[in-house]
Amino acid sequence: MCGIMAVAMAASLAASASATTLRRMGLEELVAGNKSIVVGQVLDARSYWNKEKTFILTDVRIAVNDVLKGNVQDEVTVTLMGGRVGDLTTLIVGGAELIPGKSYLLFLNREDLPGVSKAQTVRDLCQGAFDLVIGKDGLRAVSQANRHPLIPDHLGYIDAPGGVEGIPFNAMIDSVRGLAHGEVN
Repeated sequence: MCGIMAVAMAASLAASASATTLRRMGLEELVAGNKSIVVGQVLDARSYWNKEKTFILTDVRIAVNDVLKGNVQDEVTVTLMGGRVGDLTTLIVGGAELIPGKSYLLFLNREDLPGVSKAQTVRDLCQGAFDLVIGKDGLRAVSQANRHPLIPDHLGYIDAPGGVEGIPFNAMIDSVRGLAHGEVN
């Protein structure tokens, strides 16, 4: 009986974790809501306990190739909630995933995280991280939000900007720069 109860509890936890949703954010909202927007490559990542030893955080060092908005140096450290320390992993469902050696377009803001004040972070979780991938027609920016269900925005849209195919990289750069400078696209 205890075994059946444990399986039922595990199944209900798995079901609720897969049901996590985020409200869809368009490029306009992402640009307006973040102080910095950069294109860069992840150099390395280091996970650690916060000072209170209550939460695992990960510092991700990024070589910045282009600054689309804000004042950012050639290298920036982005702090993400979650990570792995020893045998313990903290997973943030819907969080941005930044892998060493890969390139991204990131929407960044300074926010308070567990045990860290004003950390540079991807505030909008997976919606603030776009993978840079080579498609059949060249480089594209693909939102990590495509991996998660989204609640419709105020216009009723549910797909991440660019959908599963993403946005051609140069068009994305032009759109973000235009929005950052108040130009209407």
